[in-house]
Amino acid sequence: MENSESRPDTEELSVHDCWKYLRSSSVARVAVVNGDSPEIFPINYVPDEGTVVFRTGPGTKLGAVLAGRMIALEADGFNTYGTIAWSVIVKGHAEIVSVDEELQAFSSMELSPWEPGAKDHLIRVTPTELTGRRFVISPPSRWWPPRDS
Repeated sequence: MENSESRPDTEELSVHDCWKYLRSSSVARVAVVNGDSPEIFPINYVPDEGTVVFRTGPGTKLGAVLAGRMIALEADGFNTYGTIAWSVIVKGHAEIVSVDEELQAFSSMELSPWEPGAKDHLIRVTPTELTGRRFVISPPSRWWPPRDS
């Protein structure tokens, strides 16, 4: 959320509001570092008692988790009228959910992967940083320069 000017129509969200918005959505992007390169993937997720849980299979996301790297998630949305948008970023430590009771609890939740293939690993992200903002969507005339005829 850096490099954003402080404007009267941009509001930094409280932790409570960040969780409210995270609970209102189920789609996010997760960012991991793979070698020297950042990678970003779409995921669907479920907030759970101050953490965020998603499914994955073998590959880059699971490799980052097993390597103990920090990850970031970003979820965005807007109101019904498309006039106010929000964005929440979760940065934190990720770990594989391995307790059988937890695995059974998540099997009943709506945490179905979109892509085919095995997504046998549940990943829990425990936030070390949670930030968000809500802002009025500017009309295009405010950010596109006028065209010459």
